[in-house]
Amino acid sequence: MPLALIAFAMVATFMTLVMTKRLSALLALMLIPTLFALAAGFHAGLGEMMIEGVRSLAPTGVMLLFAILYFGIMMDAGLFDPLIRTIVRLVHGDPVKVALGTVGLCLIVSLDGDGTTAYMICIAALLPLYRHLRMDRRVLACLLIMASAVMNIAPWGGPTVRAATALHVDARDVFVPLIPAMAATAAWTFFVAWRLGLRERRRLASMPCEPDSEIAEEVVAEEAGGDLSLKRPALFWVNLGLTCALLVFLITGVIPLVPLFMLAFALAAMVNYPQLDMQRARIAAHAGNAMGTASLVFAAGVFTGVLSGTKMVDAMAGTVLGIIPSWLGPYMAPIVAIVSIPFTVLISNDAFYFGMLPVLAQTGVTYGIGPVEMARASLVGQQIHLLSPLVASTYLLVGQTDIDLGDHQRFTWKWGLGACGVFLVVGLVTGVFPLRR
Repeated sequence: MPLALIAFAMVATFMTLVMTKRLSALLALMLIPTLFALAAGFHAGLGEMMIEGVRSLAPTGVMLLFAILYFGIMMDAGLFDPLIRTIVRLVHGDPVKVALGTVGLCLIVSLDGDGTTAYMICIAALLPLYRHLRMDRRVLACLLIMASAVMNIAPWGGPTVRAATALHVDARDVFVPLIPAMAATAAWTFFVAWRLGLRERRRLASMPCEPDSEIAEEVVAEEAGGDLSLKRPALFWVNLGLTCALLVFLITGVIPLVPLFMLAFALAAMVNYPQLDMQRARIAAHAGNAMGTASLVFAAGVFTGVLSGTKMVDAMAGTVLGIIPSWLGPYMAPIVAIVSIPFTVLISNDAFYFGMLPVLAQTGVTYGIGPVEMARASLVGQQIHLLSPLVASTYLLVGQTDIDLGDHQRFTWKWGLGACGVFLVVGLVTGVFPLRR
């Protein structure tokens, strides 16, 4: 119990300091777990714990670094300019249409199940428009993370496979009955977009609007940093083909993500900017974003390494399991759903699905609740999981939109919790997991 209390206090302290802007996420990810681990008496082996955590996230950090450089090159070359112009023509400068289009675009792009790619493509297409219309960038980050969370339930997205593997059931059996809940949650996300769009429309009502053609020209110029010499319209189809090939390899998994993005970046830089000085200039132009995001990922490795190495994760899970009374056994499915909401934020997906879920599911079996039903219920928390400070792609999102992690979390919490509620209610109504057995 003392270790569990220390673990909960550590997570609460981290979230409080970040959300109140007392400490940056980068510093908090490294300092807070170190101080709490030392206070708990884990002096020996602390360094090894940190190294192991960093090592576990190193591939993700390297992948994000080269992904940012790749999509930066594509933005410089003008690959997304036609998409931007199309979006501008459709939205006509209306914040409501911009917000709704944000969700629609992200739902489509997120079909590959990879939040990193979805964020990069959507931000490349939409951020210049948000900046030009002076819309709140927190709206962009909120809608992207919610839309991505909906599609993250797909079997190739990760959580569904983890739940199915942990409980030894078929991922298809877990996923297919959840499609109505996913559709309802997507509808909720569009509703949120409509509400936020109306808010932005009212806020910006007094600001002058410009003709669509002028908006398109300024947006495209801004995307290239005002330097049209960086554009490569003659290479549009080459760049599109390269990006499509990248997505195909990403989805099929033929090439691991790290070398895939490294090779894609090298080809993009060589094809679009064959001169050495231009390659150096483009790398330098995007190095700040790339290194900023990668450093946050490595810092998150310190946090996860301490959580796992000190067994704080196990202590937290054991405490929760210990306080569930036996008379609640018939309600284990909704209990798992509710427990998944905070715990997929506080601990990693691996820790929750491979550590807590099997024990919770075993309890449910004694009351006649099948493992596949428990697996479905455990996915309710995924609608808010991406707000976790342990999710690497979230740092990419806030870094690329240039907002603070704490601001993003405060802005998005209530909408994410609403998505969890919609997913839970529809799941119960459609019978994919029972309220009581």
